[in-house]
Amino acid sequence: MPTGARPTLTQFLIEERRRHPGATGELNALVTDVSLACKAIARKVAFGALADMISAAPQPAPGVNVHGEEQKALDLFSNQMFLRANEWGGHVAGMVSEEMDEAYTLPPQYPRGKYLLLFDPLDGSSNIDVNVSVGSIFSILRAEVPGEDAKPEDFLQPGTRQVGAGYAIYGPATMLVLTLGTGTHAFTLEPQLGEWVLSHPNLSIPEKTREFAINASNSRFWEPAVKRYVDECLAGQTGPRGADFNMRWIASLVAETHRILMRGGVFMYPRDTKEPGRAGRLRLLYEANPIAMLIEQAGGKASTGRKRILDVQPECLHQRIGFVFGSAQEVARIEQYHEDEPLDSYHSPLFGKRGLFAATA
Repeated sequence: MPTGARPTLTQFLIEERRRHPGATGELNALVTDVSLACKAIARKVAFGALADMISAAPQPAPGVNVHGEEQKALDLFSNQMFLRANEWGGHVAGMVSEEMDEAYTLPPQYPRGKYLLLFDPLDGSSNIDVNVSVGSIFSILRAEVPGEDAKPEDFLQPGTRQVGAGYAIYGPATMLVLTLGTGTHAFTLEPQLGEWVLSHPNLSIPEKTREFAINASNSRFWEPAVKRYVDECLAGQTGPRGADFNMRWIASLVAETHRILMRGGVFMYPRDTKEPGRAGRLRLLYEANPIAMLIEQAGGKASTGRKRILDVQPECLHQRIGFVFGSAQEVARIEQYHEDEPLDSYHSPLFGKRGLFAATA
């Protein structure tokens, strides 16, 4: 076998379908279409600043998306790849993208399917200029009315109703990480064959960790429970945790998730007071929910900091939320700190006005 006896994505999907005799194969076909979009994006990303060399047609002019974020040309290219790869096959009834204000209605000539696809076409695109890993994230839901155009409210399903989720990471190797509810599995793109090959079956996150990821520049806006947790980690062996911790921050959700799936850790982008009108920074439907499903299927835990992410009932397409995920014991500890501490009860010795990241008088 040219893949060294390791199954390809297609073989993996066929085996999954055989375990469910009533399956029609439409979910497999949808995942295959998504994986094709990811291949096209991987090729474009790999060209970096030379990406315009492979543009066969003029690309849309970058602007500002619904979140007020500046779009890059690769954001728009990636969005188009997801739309074009998935609109024609008759597997979806509608799509939602980070780069589009409204839900996407399929062109009239294409049949409507029984699934909904939600995606962030190029997560971490601000890192492209410095050649840091970026990726694509996707979530698959069942359509409320198969065969008909999806309504905006049809996408507002809690994460527990996902039938599949995954991401592609475009780094030193291009990988596709996928769950269909039977574990989390990673496939590496074999560049000569152009095939996704199962390289990391049944990923498992260690329950404990000595590594955490958070943007420390927001420390002055953190809630007391988050300050307490980070302070205890930074205190090291002489502190209440009795162990030294490493701190990481890549500013790419896909890259952070991949590190945690591969070696453990905890990621925090919690709710804070920086923008009081927002419940968090990351988007629930096409960032937090699919990542949470992958993490839980790998034995980890995913939370708002207070409750399970997958139980949250969405209220709007681009809803933001606080997000904490990774090794189960650490996420549970953070949830417990939120239960223990009144909002004004903890004064951080490391991140306060006279703390580690501020000048002393």
